[in-house]
Amino acid sequence: MLDSSELENTKSMSIIVTKGSLDWAYPPFILGTTAAAMDVNVTMFFTFYGLPLLKKDLNLKFTPLGNAAMEMPMMGGHMAMPNMMSMLPGVGAMAGNMMKNLIKKKGVASIEELREAAIESEIEMIGCQMTLDLFEYKREDMIDEMEIGGAATYMEKALRSDINLFI
Repeated sequence: MLDSSELENTKSMSIIVTKGSLDWAYPPFILGTTAAAMDVNVTMFFTFYGLPLLKKDLNLKFTPLGNAAMEMPMMGGHMAMPNMMSMLPGVGAMAGNMMKNLIKKKGVASIEELREAAIESEIEMIGCQMTLDLFEYKREDMIDEMEIGGAATYMEKALRSDINLFI
């Protein structure tokens, strides 16, 4: 148990999670769980396209479209995927499978594993009420550990946080 002098030194971080694709799901969960492991109190606020990361059943997609910096390791080098290629039918699914295989091959934790680590680390995960309503998500489709709140809930956390990230 922390005494009052240690409580004064406790750091906090808030993260707004706005994107829910496979590649954009990693930064908030990695940064959040790393901070929690360093005794930082972490709040993650999931809104708009980030909210599906709190669904019980994840089916994360990946698209190279609009990501000119994407290079995949291939045949001892790196292959950049031109944006024009991304518009072809099936290319997004192929790129997603390549990414998932690379993640598994390199031993990188899955988003499901990182989300479970966030739960175990007692990261506060807040789903945006407005987004739930707007996109007609059902509470029972979301993980049990999700709290529900709005912009004011996030602002209360952010105003007291040492670090605020928008991802």
